[in-house]
Amino acid sequence: MRKLSIMTILCCLIFLFSNEAYAISNKPIHWGFKKSKNHEPASAGEEYDEILGKYGSFYIGDTTKKEIYLTFDNGYENGYTSKVLDVLKKREVPATFFVTGHYIESEPGLVKRMVKEGHIVGNHSWYHPDLTKESDEEIKEELESVRLKVEELTDQKGMNYLRPPRGIFSERVLQTSKDLGYTTVFWSLAFVDWKIDAQRGWRYSYENIMQQIHPGAIILLHTVSKDNAEGLDNAIVELQKQGYIFKSLDDLMLQKIIDNPDLISL
Repeated sequence: MRKLSIMTILCCLIFLFSNEAYAISNKPIHWGFKKSKNHEPASAGEEYDEILGKYGSFYIGDTTKKEIYLTFDNGYENGYTSKVLDVLKKREVPATFFVTGHYIESEPGLVKRMVKEGHIVGNHSWYHPDLTKESDEEIKEELESVRLKVEELTDQKGMNYLRPPRGIFSERVLQTSKDLGYTTVFWSLAFVDWKIDAQRGWRYSYENIMQQIHPGAIILLHTVSKDNAEGLDNAIVELQKQGYIFKSLDDLMLQKIIDNPDLISL
């Protein structure tokens, strides 16, 4: 019998463990959905619904209730987050801020204020990479770095929610994140608001929110936007007039667990 070289054995082992590690599909998926019209729920379609459901992830709340959820992605600061926080405090509206490592290091005071004023700080990764290109260990390092730094800075202990950078994910990323204790949260209402050199005035933000709003909406906004900072108060007031109630992601998670106790073991 021919003896196998050490190099051949090592290559076989690497191949074996690589395939085992990536048995779950790592095909990149770019988040997208059909936007709401006439207050009908946004829809990502059956395929995405099935994938997200498999890993306890979601992008929308209960579409039979006029409950909505404000979320912000914070990769860097552009001078408007304080104004956004002022509006939220004035209107007593909760929000979730998904922060990166750069944001935490450059704006520790704002991160502290978010938690102090009752908001949730979520994970947007440390370096904002495409997580499908990171190994499981690298994903863990990306997420743990953010969690530990937020715990060091604030009274928030633990971190429950993840938003993948640029909305790029895979089933492997969802599984790895879930194994680390995260629920991955996407969104059902968004528009191009992050281009700081192409702001169009507060009505642009306000009208986009009003045109896409629907029961159960998870709203994604960016605080780098001057339009958002100036339009947010008017949007909140009008939405409340229409009977919408702003709730936190914790409220939504609790309701999901009550409705489906099996989520606890997902």
